[in-house]
Amino acid sequence: MSLKSYFEKNRKRLRKRKRLIAFLSILAVLGLTTATYAWFTVNTFAGVEDFELDIATGEDLRISMENHGSDIEQYVHVLTNPMIDSYLRKYDTSIKDMILSPVTTTNGRDYTFQHGSKASENKAYLEFKCWFIATTDMYVHLTTEGTDDDEHAHILGTSVTTSSPAPQSDVVKAIRMSFDTDDGYKTYEPNKGTPATRLTTFDLPKGTMDYNDSNQLFHLDKLTPKQATLRLWAEGEDPECDNDVQRANLKIELSFLGCDENGNPIS
Repeated sequence: MSLKSYFEKNRKRLRKRKRLIAFLSILAVLGLTTATYAWFTVNTFAGVEDFELDIATGEDLRISMENHGSDIEQYVHVLTNPMIDSYLRKYDTSIKDMILSPVTTTNGRDYTFQHGSKASENKAYLEFKCWFIATTDMYVHLTTEGTDDDEHAHILGTSVTTSSPAPQSDVVKAIRMSFDTDDGYKTYEPNKGTPATRLTTFDLPKGTMDYNDSNQLFHLDKLTPKQATLRLWAEGEDPECDNDVQRANLKIELSFLGCDENGNPIS
């Protein structure tokens, strides 16, 4: 082979290699774009606004923002927004003023923004502690069922809804809630779709409730209060957590029910 032919062949190889490197670089950029498309791209503080939260329990199960020991009369069946607001005062915020920003977590306890910086509780996501107590031993479940008791007829069951029009209404698919106790933690993902994070989540049935391990949150011993930390956030890695859901309103109702070890409702 002549020296000229040798150099010409090497130049062709080099051009092909450069084209391959350029192609791989384009693929890497596309991969990065695909992995981050779910997050808000508009650099504002406009998250999920006009946020309501109602929490209720069944007859034999009660709740409080404080630990009253075994004095069950000090506990209530419904946590109101003013009760939660009293806890949030030390964060200089309230339910009404909360704006949920897109964050993510791998363990249900520590939260970060898209590029890894730490997110603070009750600034970007909601977090508060409460205590549950029961009149008998029970397993506490999240439920979509309401109550037949006239006194608590407003307890309609767990739901995540919005009155915002499409595409803002997709916000109901981007919300997560975790329930953290000394029994461990469970994360509720309403309208659950394709898994978006490494965090294991559960959804509730659209029809009749089936009380099982997936929606069982923790166990209560009779007249023994248990602390639970509730966290609520907009999951930035969910495909629906994009610019379209900014400034949406959100109404969340949480309803808890006690069951025996076989999943039969007690209250």
